[in-house]
Amino acid sequence: MGIRKYRQKQRAEQVEQTRGKIVQAAMELHETLGPANTSIKAVAERAGVQRLTVYRHFQDETSLFQACTSHWLELHPPPDMRAWADTEPADMRCHQALLAFYRYYQVTRDMLGVSYRDVDRVKALQGPMRGFEAYIDQVRDDLLQSSDPQESARKQVSVVLRHALRFSTWQSLNMEKLNDVQKANLVTDWLRCCLVE
Repeated sequence: MGIRKYRQKQRAEQVEQTRGKIVQAAMELHETLGPANTSIKAVAERAGVQRLTVYRHFQDETSLFQACTSHWLELHPPPDMRAWADTEPADMRCHQALLAFYRYYQVTRDMLGVSYRDVDRVKALQGPMRGFEAYIDQVRDDLLQSSDPQESARKQVSVVLRHALRFSTWQSLNMEKLNDVQKANLVTDWLRCCLVE
């Protein structure tokens, strides 16, 4: 009885290791080639398994993609709003949030770049990307509420925050050879102008 349990445990560990290799291979290919250009065949080759093995673990590309996305997000969680929640005054809270996002984008730029590029071509990518955009909106709303601008400036501050928190804005500012602190400073100055008016 003990030998049988040992073998079952050993088999379960092997199955989990194989699954992990497949997910890791998919994640690496998504980051380098992009989700739209990653085939099951390429994932199998990179993981060192047969295509059939991939399908034994994942019934289709969508389930593999979901596992890959979950694993990637475990390794790269978005900035946590609690990190800057107690920062005062409000403009410095915004600065801290922007800096956290810009540093996050610096680390995740390869995966986010191909994900935004491929989002319209890969249906399984659309849900996670909508979720990330919704989180950006949540951060924007929280920062807007805490900065409490006058009603006349509220729309401007909201637009600036939403624009400033986007990955595409970070990419654009990155092409100007600004470091992440300079980017956050620039946008914070822009916000201060809106708050003063």
